[in-house]
Amino acid sequence: MNATQTGIIAGLVLGLAATQGFTAFLVTLAVGVIGLVVGRVLDGELDLGDMFGRGKDR
Repeated sequence: MNATQTGIIAGLVLGLAATQGFTAFLVTLAVGVIGLVVGRVLDGELDLGDMFGRGKDR
């Protein structure tokens, strides 16, 4: 299991533990996406510097 998979699973579990109802769905979705992004950064598949304009050309 790589960091991307671990990040999204951790985010989804934390989101489910937060609340109940429709709010739980929204929280789980948001925390899952955060976990996915963190996992991709740790795997080296996503470079945040490129996303925010601090690439090699500046």
